Amino acid sequence: MPRILYVEDDPNLGFVTKDNLELNHYEIVHCIDGQEALDTFHQQQPFDMCVLDVMLPKLDGFTLAQRIRQQDRHVPILFLTARSLQEDKLHGLRIGGDDYLTKPFSMEELMLKIEIFLRRSQTPEAAAAAGKSEEANKKVLVGKYAFDFEKLQLQINGKTQDLTYREAEVLRYLAERPNQVIKREDLLKAIWGDDDYFMGRSLDVFMSRLRKYLCDDPNIKIEGIHGVGFRMRW
Repeated sequence: MPRILYVEDDPNLGFVTKDNLELNHYEIVHCIDGQEALDTFHQQQPFDMCVLDVMLPKLDGFTLAQRIRQQDRHVPILFLTARSLQEDKLHGLRIGGDDYLTKPFSMEELMLKIEIFLRRSQTPEAAAAAGKSEEANKKVLVGKYAFDFEKLQLQINGKTQDLTYREAEVLRYLAERPNQVIKREDLLKAIWGDDDYFMGRSLDVFMSRLRKYLCDDPNIKIEGIHGVGFRMRW
C-alpha cells in the first residue's frame, strides 16, 4: 500500500482528504504543521510521496520541502496552494517540488495526480518485482555523462548528481530524442499529462535545472526553439 506524508493544518480539509485517500487504498500519515511533518519524515521513512500545503504553522511548506530534499532527492513532492501567483508556484518547483495543485481542488483531481506520480515513480525494486525495469535499468550516455534513470543519477569524472524523479523523466525524454526539435506541448503532455500555461512555466524551471546539472560537458546544449519547444544535442 503506497504511503503518503500529507501535511494540512485545516482540520476539516485534512480529515476529508485523508479519509478519501484511505478509501482508495493509500496509507496516509497526516501532520498539521511543518515541524511535526519534518520530524515525522525523519522518523518514519520511507514515504512514497509527500503532499504539502504551502501555508503551514511553525514551518511553511516551501521550507519543509527544502528540508526534505536535503535528506531525500527522490521522493515526489506535490504542493497544495491557495496562492494563485505564478511566482509562488515557480518558487516551489525551483526548490525541489515536482508539481502543484491549486485550492480549491476536487478529490478526483488530487487522486489522479497522486496515481500518476506513484505509477511513474516506482522504486527500482518495485519496478523489478513487477518485471518492468529491464529498460530503465540501463545506463545511457548523455554526452560525457552516465545517466542512470533507475538510480536517478548523473555521473561524470567521479562526481554524482542526484535527480528528482521529475528531473530524470524530463532528461530521459530529451536524451531519447537527441538533435530532434521537441514540441513543448508534446513534452508537457508526456510528463505532466497537461500543457497549460503554468505547466509550461514549470517546464522552464526544470530545463534550467538540467542545464546546470549538465554544465561539466560544454558540448551538451538544451536549446529553446522560440515558439516551438526544445532541442538537446551533444
